[in-house]
Amino acid sequence: MAVPVGNVVAYVAVCAGPLVGFWLASKLPRLADALVDHYRSRRPVPEGPPIERIAADLRRVRLALERIPPRAPALRRRATEQAYDALLAQACRAVGEPQWLDTVPEGLEHEAERLRVEESLHRCGILR
Repeated sequence: MAVPVGNVVAYVAVCAGPLVGFWLASKLPRLADALVDHYRSRRPVPEGPPIERIAADLRRVRLALERIPPRAPALRRRATEQAYDALLAQACRAVGEPQWLDTVPEGLEHEAERLRVEESLHRCGILR
């Protein structure tokens, strides 16, 4: 007596199907971890120094700016302000915050933009 091939295939599928299904389910966590690792490795590598170093430099230059005596040369104050603004802009780029310190002309608008950027970085936890 000959057994139809279709019946044999159906019998194997019914017997082996749950086994294969449970085996695949046991492999899903490892597959999910591999996919997550794959997509993490595709993230862009940050450019520039670490944010911790930028934050330390910001605090150091801010303190130097606050400690400039009133009768100090204007060139010294201006150079320190420019260094501070450059560090603020670098910190904003590192955390993805918008800033317009480079485009706003000197004066009251520039001071207001500096205060806005400082507050934004304070909310991000970079400035204290």
